[in-house]
Amino acid sequence: MKYIAALQDLVTAVSLDGEPSDAELDAIELEMPVIRAEVDLLDAQIVSLDREANELDERRIRRARRRVLAARRELANRAGSGAVA
Repeated sequence: MKYIAALQDLVTAVSLDGEPSDAELDAIELEMPVIRAEVDLLDAQIVSLDREANELDERRIRRARRRVLAARRELANRAGSGAVA
């Protein structure tokens, strides 16, 4: 019988300090508008789960979807042009 602990050293060979690097923080900061837009969309969808969606809920979800698409487009254009913040 093989113990998982014996195999774990192979999987976690690189020592992680638990802190993100500066490059990872910069990448997160660059993607933050997309993350916020996706959270807003998720919030709008969660609100409509508890009850039957009315016209206001549908508009809120549509607006949130448009914001997600706009944020993703902005990120893709920024990444495609090579411009950073």
